[in-house]
Formats: sequence, C-alpha cells, structure tokens
Amino acid sequence: MTTTIVPIVSAHPAFDQVAALFDDYRAHYGQPSTPEITRSWLHDQLTQHRLSAAAATRSDHVCGFITVTIMPASLMLGTSWSIRDLYVAPHHRRSGIANALLQHVIHNARAAGAHRVSLQTEADNTPALTLYTDIGFQPVAGLELLNLTFAPTRQDLGDTAHLDRPVPPPGLDRGRTGMRSQIPRSPHIAVRDDS
Repeated sequence: MTTTIVPIVSAHPAFDQVAALFDDYRAHYGQPSTPEITRSWLHDQLTQHRLSAAAATRSDHVCGFITVTIMPASLMLGTSWSIRDLYVAPHHRRSGIANALLQHVIHNARAAGAHRVSLQTEADNTPALTLYTDIGFQPVAGLELLNLTFAPTRQDLGDTAHLDRPVPPPGLDRGRTGMRSQIPRSPHIAVRDDS
C-alpha cells in the first residue's frame, strides 16, 4: 500500500482526520478526549503558523501525523527544526509510516538550510528511540530538559467574563503610563522599568 505524505493546513480536506487523530494522540498520553477543543487548538496553531504539520495518508485515510516548529538557532545564525509531535494510529504501526514522516521533515529541513532537527521522547520509549537512532538522531550529552509549568489562569479555565480586561497576577506594578507592567516586582530581583 502506498503512503503519501502531505502538508496539512487548516483548509486541507484531511484536516478533520488529522485533528481527530491528534485527539487520539492526546488520549494515548493520558489527556481527556476533547475532539472539538483539540480541533480548535490545532486549527489555531496551524493558522497562526506556530506549528507546521504533515500527514501520512493511505487511500485518502490519515494514518499518522507529525508537527514541527521552526526556531532561531541564534549561535549559528540559522534555524533549528523541532519535531513536537509524531503519532501513528495503532493499527498502522510498524509499517514505515513514522519513518516516512520523519524523512519528510528531515528532507524539508535540509532543503530549507536548517542547522539541525531535534526531537524528544520518554527515556523508556524503546521503539521510538530505536527508530530515531537508526535514522541518525543522537542523544545530546550534557543537556538537561527543564520546564517551568504554570498553573491555569481563570481565562484558561473558561472564564470569559473579563476578556477585554486581562487580570494580571498579584504583584505586578503600574508604570508611568498607568498600565500594569508585564515585569513582576520582587524583593530578590532588581528590575529597571523605564516605560
């Protein structure tokens, strides 16, 4: 069976299939299934060019997808591509789809002059790690992945009563303009606000 890799934008005829598979992907990793919210989120990410996506299709059926962000590679004065998501429907796994999606991104990144393509996965995801290292990806020694996770805001929780007036967190100072500064004041950090 022939696998075709196609770029996906929100207007693509296969977008709804990709969005449904993206929701399955989220559920696979323990998130609640929210098809309409997932579709809306993915639509926004693609429309606002925060993500690029490609889908693997067989007979017009989406079997897998990959998403990528392009970031500045500041020290090299170039770009770096980061694979954010890669998912293949369970009944299509071990059939070369993930490899085809990865090769598609690698080819496009190389053609665009990117400095590198990066990805991350769980340390115990042996099948993925095997695929990635077989293709040529190598672990990056000496680097640690660090996160700063934020608690949901009222707006994140669906409170739309005051969308015209964002509620900043406590401790934000007013500058000379009367608007709240986006830099929190802290007794431990000296911040100069010349606004």
